[in-house]
Amino acid sequence: NSLVKILREKSYREGDFTLASGKKSTFYLDVKETALSPEGAFMIGALAVEALLVAGLKPYAVGGLTLGADPLATAVSLAFYSVGMNVPAFIVRKQAKDHGTLAWIEGAKTFPAGAELVVLEDVVTTGGSSLKAVEKLVEAGFKVSAILTVVDRLEGARKTIESKGIKFLSLCTLIDIRGAKI
Repeated sequence: NSLVKILREKSYREGDFTLASGKKSTFYLDVKETALSPEGAFMIGALAVEALLVAGLKPYAVGGLTLGADPLATAVSLAFYSVGMNVPAFIVRKQAKDHGTLAWIEGAKTFPAGAELVVLEDVVTTGGSSLKAVEKLVEAGFKVSAILTVVDRLEGARKTIESKGIKFLSLCTLIDIRGAKI
């Protein structure tokens, strides 16, 4: 599909990398390069909304852990708006704000208690970053019904996330991007 083509062109690099999970890898997917391009953001937003609606999910809001989820949250929120649904975005900080409101979560001040949210991720490996976001959202009184990622590296995230009772959706996988190179 076209999203896979853009991810290959803009986001896929080979070399020696250390991932957020601490694992070493011979390639890296910087989905922000795709998500920050107009065409990439548009496609991610449209495909994410389609995937969520097909899965029967109509979240109150979408967002995730900064920085990877920031452009995704905006893209998906705008895509929902384009189909007549008002689904705001939120951002989960990696650490609490050290001034003002000391907030962990931005954009959620007016969300009702128990609001059903979807966490967005650019790339998942083990699912650890996604579950950090879930933990902060649950502590704040919200419910996380699903985690949607642009790319699943197929290294255990689905199993870990689903074992917590959270739906897991991905727009594409590493196999889609790398082909038979895995």
